[in-house]
Amino acid sequence: MSEIRRFLMLASAALLVAGCATNASEPAAEKPAPAANEQLPEGYFQTPADAYTRAKAHTELAAAYYGIGNMGVALQEARIAVASDPNYAPAYNIQALVNMDLKDNAAAEANFQRGLKLAPNDPDLNHNFGWFLCQTGRVQQSMPYFRAALSNPLYSSPSRTYAAAGRCLLDIKQVKQATEYFERALRLDPNNVNAMLPFADALLKRGQFEEAREIVERYNRASPPSAEALWLAVRIERKLGNRVAENSYAAQLRLRFPKSAEYQALQRGDFE
Repeated sequence: MSEIRRFLMLASAALLVAGCATNASEPAAEKPAPAANEQLPEGYFQTPADAYTRAKAHTELAAAYYGIGNMGVALQEARIAVASDPNYAPAYNIQALVNMDLKDNAAAEANFQRGLKLAPNDPDLNHNFGWFLCQTGRVQQSMPYFRAALSNPLYSSPSRTYAAAGRCLLDIKQVKQATEYFERALRLDPNNVNAMLPFADALLKRGQFEEAREIVERYNRASPPSAEALWLAVRIERKLGNRVAENSYAAQLRLRFPKSAEYQALQRGDFE
Protein backbone atom coordinates (compact mmCIF):
# COMPACT_ATOMS: atom_id res chain seq x y z
CA MET A 1 0.00 0.00 0.00
CA SER A 2 1.44 3.42 -0.96
CA GLU A 3 2.10 6.08 1.69
CA ILE A 4 -0.52 8.38 0.14
CA ARG A 5 -3.21 5.66 0.16
CA ARG A 6 -2.35 4.79 3.77
CA PHE A 7 -2.61 8.46 4.71
CA LEU A 8 -5.98 8.83 2.99
CA MET A 9 -7.33 5.80 4.84
CA LEU A 10 -6.10 7.10 8.19
CA ALA A 11 -7.47 10.58 7.55
CA SER A 12 -10.83 9.12 6.52
CA ALA A 13 -10.90 7.08 9.73
CA ALA A 14 -10.14 10.21 11.73
CA LEU A 15 -13.19 11.89 10.24
CA LEU A 16 -15.40 9.21 11.77
CA VAL A 17 -14.16 10.32 15.17
CA ALA A 18 -14.27 14.07 14.57
CA GLY A 19 -17.38 16.13 15.07
CA CYS A 20 -20.13 13.65 16.00
CA ALA A 21 -23.62 15.18 16.26
CA THR A 22 -25.18 15.17 19.71
CA ASN A 23 -28.65 15.84 21.06
CA ALA A 24 -29.56 16.46 24.71
CA SER A 25 -32.24 13.74 24.68
CA GLU A 26 -30.27 10.94 23.07
CA PRO A 27 -26.78 9.44 23.10
CA ALA A 28 -24.12 10.73 20.74
CA ALA A 29 -24.54 9.44 17.21
CA GLU A 30 -22.35 9.92 14.19
CA LYS A 31 -23.76 12.12 11.45
CA PRO A 32 -21.90 13.30 8.38
CA ALA A 33 -20.49 16.80 8.51
CA PRO A 34 -22.28 19.33 6.33
CA ALA A 35 -20.79 19.86 2.92
CA ALA A 36 -19.60 23.29 1.89
CA ASN A 37 -22.41 25.84 1.51
CA GLU A 38 -24.86 23.59 3.40
CA GLN A 39 -26.74 24.60 6.54
CA LEU A 40 -26.26 22.56 9.70
CA PRO A 41 -29.11 20.04 9.98
CA GLU A 42 -31.61 20.42 12.81
CA GLY A 43 -30.27 18.93 16.01
CA TYR A 44 -26.68 18.98 14.79
CA PHE A 45 -24.22 20.23 17.38
CA GLN A 46 -20.48 20.56 16.97
CA THR A 47 -18.10 21.67 19.70
CA PRO A 48 -15.16 23.96 18.83
CA ALA A 49 -12.84 20.99 19.28
CA ASP A 50 -14.96 18.93 16.87
CA ALA A 51 -14.90 21.75 14.33
CA TYR A 52 -11.12 22.10 14.55
CA THR A 53 -10.52 18.35 14.29
CA ARG A 54 -12.83 17.95 11.33
CA ALA A 55 -11.37 20.99 9.53
CA LYS A 56 -7.85 19.70 10.12
CA ALA A 57 -8.68 16.23 8.81
CA HIS A 58 -10.37 17.58 5.67
CA THR A 59 -7.48 20.00 5.10
CA GLU A 60 -5.02 17.11 5.27
CA LEU A 61 -7.16 15.12 2.84
CA ALA A 62 -7.26 18.13 0.51
CA ALA A 63 -3.47 18.40 0.67
CA ALA A 64 -3.07 14.69 -0.08
CA TYR A 65 -5.35 14.86 -3.13
CA TYR A 66 -3.59 18.06 -4.23
CA GLY A 67 -0.31 16.19 -3.99
CA ILE A 68 -1.48 13.48 -6.39
CA GLY A 69 -3.04 15.97 -8.80
CA ASN A 70 -6.72 15.25 -8.10
CA MET A 71 -7.80 18.88 -7.99
CA GLY A 72 -11.55 18.25 -8.04
CA VAL A 73 -11.53 16.21 -4.84
CA ALA A 74 -8.89 18.47 -3.28
CA LEU A 75 -11.11 21.50 -3.84
CA GLN A 76 -14.14 19.69 -2.41
CA GLU A 77 -12.22 18.65 0.71
CA ALA A 78 -10.86 22.17 1.20
CA ARG A 79 -14.36 23.63 0.98
CA ILE A 80 -15.64 21.14 3.56
CA ALA A 81 -12.73 22.08 5.82
CA VAL A 82 -13.63 25.77 5.60
CA ALA A 83 -17.31 25.00 6.23
CA SER A 84 -16.39 22.88 9.25
CA ASP A 85 -14.30 25.61 10.90
CA PRO A 86 -14.14 29.02 9.15
CA ASN A 87 -11.38 30.04 11.57
CA TYR A 88 -8.95 27.29 10.53
CA ALA A 89 -6.34 29.19 8.48
CA PRO A 90 -4.61 26.17 6.83
CA ALA A 91 -7.87 25.29 5.07
CA TYR A 92 -7.72 28.60 3.18
CA ASN A 93 -4.09 27.95 2.33
CA ILE A 94 -4.75 24.62 0.61
CA GLN A 95 -7.89 25.94 -1.06
CA ALA A 96 -5.87 28.85 -2.47
CA LEU A 97 -3.19 26.46 -3.78
CA VAL A 98 -5.85 24.42 -5.56
CA ASN A 99 -7.34 27.63 -6.97
CA MET A 100 -3.88 28.55 -8.28
CA ASP A 101 -3.54 25.20 -10.02
CA LEU A 102 -6.98 25.65 -11.58
CA LYS A 103 -5.99 29.15 -12.78
CA ASP A 104 -8.69 30.78 -10.65
CA ASN A 105 -6.46 33.63 -9.51
CA ALA A 106 -9.23 35.76 -8.01
CA ALA A 107 -10.35 32.93 -5.73
CA ALA A 108 -6.74 32.08 -4.87
CA GLU A 109 -5.97 35.63 -3.79
CA ALA A 110 -9.15 35.90 -1.76
CA ASN A 111 -8.42 32.65 0.08
CA PHE A 112 -4.81 33.59 0.79
CA GLN A 113 -5.96 36.91 2.23
CA ARG A 114 -8.61 35.21 4.39
CA GLY A 115 -6.00 32.81 5.74
CA LEU A 116 -3.50 35.59 6.45
CA LYS A 117 -6.15 37.63 8.23
CA LEU A 118 -6.58 34.70 10.61
CA ALA A 119 -2.88 33.81 10.86
CA PRO A 120 -0.74 36.75 9.69
CA ASN A 121 2.51 35.15 10.87
CA ASP A 122 1.93 31.71 9.35
CA PRO A 123 5.10 31.02 7.30
CA ASP A 124 3.46 28.65 4.81
CA LEU A 125 0.67 31.10 4.05
CA ASN A 126 3.17 33.93 3.65
CA HIS A 127 5.45 31.85 1.42
CA ASN A 128 2.61 30.64 -0.78
CA PHE A 129 1.02 34.06 -1.14
CA GLY A 130 4.43 35.50 -1.99
CA TRP A 131 4.86 32.87 -4.70
CA PHE A 132 1.34 33.58 -5.98
CA LEU A 133 2.11 37.29 -6.27
CA CYS A 134 5.36 36.51 -8.06
CA GLN A 135 3.63 34.18 -10.50
CA THR A 136 1.04 36.84 -11.28
CA GLY A 137 3.64 39.46 -12.13
CA ARG A 138 3.84 41.27 -8.79
CA VAL A 139 7.38 40.45 -7.75
CA GLN A 140 7.97 43.56 -5.64
CA GLN A 141 4.73 42.96 -3.74
CA SER A 142 5.77 39.36 -3.09
CA MET A 143 8.96 40.20 -1.21
CA PRO A 144 7.38 41.32 2.11
CA TYR A 145 5.53 38.00 2.30
CA PHE A 146 8.70 36.00 1.68
CA ARG A 147 10.43 38.06 4.37
CA ALA A 148 7.53 37.45 6.75
CA ALA A 149 7.87 33.70 6.23
CA LEU A 150 11.62 33.88 6.84
CA SER A 151 11.20 35.98 10.00
CA ASN A 152 9.25 33.23 11.76
CA PRO A 153 11.77 31.43 14.01
CA LEU A 154 9.69 28.24 13.92
CA TYR A 155 9.62 28.03 10.12
CA SER A 156 10.94 24.64 9.03
CA SER A 157 11.59 25.38 5.34
CA PRO A 158 13.47 28.66 4.96
CA SER A 159 15.60 27.22 2.15
CA ARG A 160 12.57 26.89 -0.13
CA THR A 161 11.59 30.51 0.52
CA TYR A 162 15.06 31.84 -0.25
CA ALA A 163 15.00 29.78 -3.47
CA ALA A 164 11.54 31.04 -4.46
CA ALA A 165 12.41 34.67 -3.72
CA GLY A 166 15.62 34.32 -5.72
CA ARG A 167 13.75 32.95 -8.72
CA CYS A 168 11.32 35.86 -8.56
CA LEU A 169 14.13 38.41 -8.36
CA LEU A 170 15.88 36.76 -11.29
CA ASP A 171 12.73 37.28 -13.36
CA ILE A 172 13.04 41.04 -12.91
CA LYS A 173 16.80 41.06 -13.59
CA GLN A 174 17.86 41.67 -9.99
CA VAL A 175 20.67 39.18 -10.45
CA LYS A 176 22.91 40.22 -7.55
CA GLN A 177 20.22 39.94 -4.89
CA ALA A 178 18.86 36.76 -6.48
CA THR A 179 22.33 35.21 -6.27
CA GLU A 180 22.56 36.07 -2.58
CA TYR A 181 19.21 34.38 -1.94
CA PHE A 182 20.27 31.23 -3.80
CA GLU A 183 23.50 31.10 -1.79
CA ARG A 184 21.49 31.29 1.43
CA ALA A 185 19.10 28.58 0.21
CA LEU A 186 21.95 26.20 -0.54
CA ARG A 187 23.78 26.94 2.70
CA LEU A 188 20.64 25.88 4.56
CA ASP A 189 19.98 22.90 2.29
CA PRO A 190 22.81 21.88 -0.04
CA ASN A 191 20.44 19.48 -1.83
CA ASN A 192 17.77 22.05 -2.68
CA VAL A 193 17.36 21.31 -6.40
CA ASN A 194 14.88 24.17 -6.77
CA ALA A 195 17.69 26.60 -6.01
CA MET A 196 20.44 25.00 -8.07
CA LEU A 197 19.45 25.72 -11.67
CA PRO A 198 18.31 29.32 -11.19
CA PHE A 199 21.48 29.88 -9.15
CA ALA A 200 23.58 28.50 -12.01
CA ASP A 201 21.64 30.70 -14.44
CA ALA A 202 22.35 33.75 -12.26
CA LEU A 203 26.04 32.87 -12.11
CA LEU A 204 26.10 32.49 -15.90
CA LYS A 205 24.56 35.94 -16.27
CA ARG A 206 27.24 37.34 -13.97
CA GLY A 207 30.03 35.73 -15.98
CA GLN A 208 30.95 33.23 -13.25
CA PHE A 209 31.12 30.30 -15.64
CA GLU A 210 33.17 27.87 -13.59
CA GLU A 211 30.92 28.34 -10.56
CA ALA A 212 27.84 27.90 -12.76
CA ARG A 213 29.26 24.65 -14.14
CA GLU A 214 29.86 23.34 -10.61
CA ILE A 215 26.24 24.02 -9.61
CA VAL A 216 24.84 22.32 -12.72
CA GLU A 217 27.02 19.28 -12.06
CA ARG A 218 25.69 19.17 -8.48
CA TYR A 219 22.16 19.32 -9.83
CA ASN A 220 22.80 16.48 -12.28
CA ARG A 221 24.13 14.32 -9.44
CA ALA A 222 21.07 15.03 -7.28
CA SER A 223 18.28 14.90 -9.87
CA PRO A 224 17.44 13.17 -13.18
CA PRO A 225 18.51 15.16 -16.26
CA SER A 226 16.06 17.81 -17.37
CA ALA A 227 15.81 19.89 -20.52
CA GLU A 228 16.47 23.03 -18.47
CA ALA A 229 19.63 21.58 -16.92
CA LEU A 230 21.02 20.25 -20.20
CA TRP A 231 20.37 23.53 -22.01
CA LEU A 232 22.02 25.49 -19.21
CA ALA A 233 25.02 23.14 -19.38
CA VAL A 234 25.26 23.69 -23.15
CA ARG A 235 25.38 27.46 -22.68
CA ILE A 236 27.91 27.29 -19.84
CA GLU A 237 30.28 25.02 -21.75
CA ARG A 238 29.96 27.26 -24.79
CA LYS A 239 31.06 30.24 -22.69
CA LEU A 240 33.97 28.20 -21.36
CA GLY A 241 34.98 27.20 -24.89
CA ASN A 242 34.65 23.48 -24.18
CA ARG A 243 33.18 22.28 -27.47
CA VAL A 244 33.38 18.58 -26.59
CA ALA A 245 31.25 19.02 -23.46
CA GLU A 246 28.95 21.46 -25.25
CA ASN A 247 28.27 18.97 -28.05
CA SER A 248 27.76 16.15 -25.56
CA TYR A 249 25.10 18.07 -23.64
CA ALA A 250 23.48 19.21 -26.90
CA ALA A 251 23.25 15.60 -28.09
CA GLN A 252 21.61 14.56 -24.81
CA LEU A 253 19.13 17.42 -25.14
CA ARG A 254 18.24 16.34 -28.67
CA LEU A 255 17.85 12.67 -27.74
CA ARG A 256 15.99 13.11 -24.45
CA PHE A 257 13.88 16.24 -25.05
CA PRO A 258 13.44 16.76 -28.81
CA LYS A 259 10.12 18.60 -28.34
CA SER A 260 11.26 20.90 -25.55
CA ALA A 261 11.49 24.68 -25.80
CA GLU A 262 15.14 24.36 -24.84
CA TYR A 263 15.90 22.15 -27.84
CA GLN A 264 14.06 24.58 -30.10
CA ALA A 265 16.31 27.35 -28.78
CA LEU A 266 19.35 25.19 -29.51
CA GLN A 267 18.20 24.68 -33.08
CA ARG A 268 17.74 28.43 -33.50
CA GLY A 269 21.17 29.08 -32.03
CA ASP A 270 19.57 31.28 -29.38
CA PHE A 271 22.29 30.87 -26.75
CA GLU A 272 21.58 34.11 -24.92
